[in-house]
Amino acid sequence: MFLLSLIFFTSLVSLVSSNTIVPAIFTFGDSIFDAGTNHFNKNCSAQADFQPYGQTFFHHPTGRFTNGRTVVDFISQFLGIDLQKPYLQVEMEIANGTRKSYPLNGINFASAGSGVMNGTNKDMGVLSIQDQLKQFKDLANQNKVDKKLIQQAFFFFESGSNDVFNYFLPFDTSKLDPDAFVQTMLTEAEHFIDQICQLGALTIAIFSLGPVGCVPARVNLPLAPTDKCYGKMNKMVKAYNTGLEKLAKSVPSKYPGTIATYGDVYKVVQLFKAMPKHYGFSNTTGACCGVGTLGGFVQCGIGEYTICKNPNEYLFWDYFHPSEHSYKLISKALWAGKTRVIRPLNLKSMSNTSV
Repeated sequence: MFLLSLIFFTSLVSLVSSNTIVPAIFTFGDSIFDAGTNHFNKNCSAQADFQPYGQTFFHHPTGRFTNGRTVVDFISQFLGIDLQKPYLQVEMEIANGTRKSYPLNGINFASAGSGVMNGTNKDMGVLSIQDQLKQFKDLANQNKVDKKLIQQAFFFFESGSNDVFNYFLPFDTSKLDPDAFVQTMLTEAEHFIDQICQLGALTIAIFSLGPVGCVPARVNLPLAPTDKCYGKMNKMVKAYNTGLEKLAKSVPSKYPGTIATYGDVYKVVQLFKAMPKHYGFSNTTGACCGVGTLGGFVQCGIGEYTICKNPNEYLFWDYFHPSEHSYKLISKALWAGKTRVIRPLNLKSMSNTSV
């Protein structure tokens, strides 16, 4: 049974790989992975650098769009390496002299609000996947990051939620039908993966989107239901995810010696919704912190918001993003889960087979 077979990933005796040969993580994506990039981009209006963000683990806002750690943070801890700093923070520290060289544990390029489409939320000042790629490419081509480190590092890619969500906004100007839109997204994702591989990446994890049609923020869309997930949106998400898995499967044949895996985050989150009590959830529909129906009207921390007593019991921290508890469970699944969750290899296995 699928559901029963996945239960065991949360009760693993040991998560940390004591002899890991993965010294670094280079991360690209949106708010699911953002470690504070937008805080250092003063022209960006997509921010989480205010209370109550960060309250559970860091005890202060860090720019992460949750109450604590993200998936990248947990995987870093499982690997036994320090959490990565945002690229813009590293650049600032080098410019002001507080740092002499680029970190050896990787860099986080993810920017909240961004998408795989270059124009997604550009009016908010976010850094698209294309922008993030250019930042990394410049570092690699200028030998500011050691080629051996690039070969040994994990490369994480997760992007597309904002593209899909914006497609359903009433003022969206896209004239593409859903299938064509998804294909355009996949073309951009493929270009990104190709470029990363050509720059020397040998160990790549491509993560699916979660069920974006279930986020509390859907209450702001004119045709979205509030008593169930938005089926049309999740249909697009699943089509995109299917394409991402095909991309992951194609990498080793296109780039011999490269390892690529696909993390099915969508399936993991659906498991939480199917068996909430088993995973410690009392609420898998509304936001712990927010305003209005499902707590989805505005961003947490803005206006007269309310906040739940125990964020660990909520799947969603705010109107769009999971809680730290959700991220922890997702991270365990990606780290040591079976092929139904991450395939062909989980991250723990990849960390022991990397170059």
